[in-house]
Amino acid sequence: MDLIEFEEKKEKAVLVCVDMGLYDAESSLDELEELAKTAGAEVVARVTQKRDKPDSAYYIGTGRLDELKTFCEENECDLIIFDSELTPSQLRNVEDYTDVRVVDRTTLILDIFAGRARTNEGKLQVELAQLKYSLPRLSGKGIQLSRLGGGIGTRGPGETKLESDRRHIRRRIASLTAELEKVENRRNDLRKRRKKDGIPTVAIVGYTNAGKSTLMNALTEAGVLAEDKLFATLDPTARGLDLPDGRRVMLVDTVGLVRRLPHHLVEAFKSTLEEAVVADVILNVCDASSDECAEHLRVTDELLQSLGCMGKPIVSVMNKCDKVDNIYDLPTIGKVVLISALKKQGLDKLLEAITAELEPTRRKAELLIPYNAGDVAAKFRKDGVVEAEEYRADGLYLKLIADIYMLDRYKEYIIT
Repeated sequence: MDLIEFEEKKEKAVLVCVDMGLYDAESSLDELEELAKTAGAEVVARVTQKRDKPDSAYYIGTGRLDELKTFCEENECDLIIFDSELTPSQLRNVEDYTDVRVVDRTTLILDIFAGRARTNEGKLQVELAQLKYSLPRLSGKGIQLSRLGGGIGTRGPGETKLESDRRHIRRRIASLTAELEKVENRRNDLRKRRKKDGIPTVAIVGYTNAGKSTLMNALTEAGVLAEDKLFATLDPTARGLDLPDGRRVMLVDTVGLVRRLPHHLVEAFKSTLEEAVVADVILNVCDASSDECAEHLRVTDELLQSLGCMGKPIVSVMNKCDKVDNIYDLPTIGKVVLISALKKQGLDKLLEAITAELEPTRRKAELLIPYNAGDVAAKFRKDGVVEAEEYRADGLYLKLIADIYMLDRYKEYIIT
């Protein structure tokens, strides 16, 4: 029996952007192309039109729309992707005019997230965002979903069908919201437990594909999936990390960011992004080799401000510095550390920067502990970092780094 291997055919996609001068259209299209490739599409053309404002019916002008239709017919294109969020009527009008399936930037990102989610929480968050986005667009999906119309001959069962779809989605949204509230409560309990146990939290944030997962693996051997793709990892990961002063912190990875991240996603992933809000230190990881490095730092900084992270210690981690010819040209926001997570270069400087930004909870001290208080010495050996140990005639001498509360508790043994 012969085995025949079928290669999955990639959808041919055309990217469309209306340049209104609000942002760098070419850079945004570059990012949209990467998103399309991540979703599994083959980009065959990019269309840009300069306008003061979008066309209310088709988003782009009818002249350019005719060109787009002709190109899609001649090249057998399967998909048109707009670099903006379309209204339901605009989406329907372009589909009807070109006879090609149309998606916008938000739908594309949601599709990628749906394919990347692995944990139950991630899947709940993505589904909630998709439903919230699709609910107002039900009436714009065309006759395949709804028979609701206007005028004689269109009333009756069609309205029941559309309304039942809406009711079903609203019920599902309510159910997902309730489930996510339970997840958020469990996450809050974990945060309270960490705080009670005195475990500081360090959150990794940054633009997608900046190397956050590679950094997480380099620091903690977490085994997180690290690929050269946008949103290679979606679900949050938390691992313990030992600092040079002996303290142990919780290092938490968060979802990657992009320009104009849909607010539905920000809302759905609020519990995940809040790891940055409650963190003691934030690592803003950026791809130093990217031409858009400064823009990526700005996007992340704006989101952190919107989440309420003002005043928190933030370290800008310039990753992939091994690919940069002149590191002196790199943009800087706040305190900066240059690293290469893949080659594990500069990680010692990063750990020192994290240690310096954390509130001091440990001190160096020299103690002389009587031999009849051996249990105290055992506690310091277990929870502290012993640098020197010496048996003397009048007791056990220890030079160590230990938690301040422990040193206060046994201050009668401190000699320095």
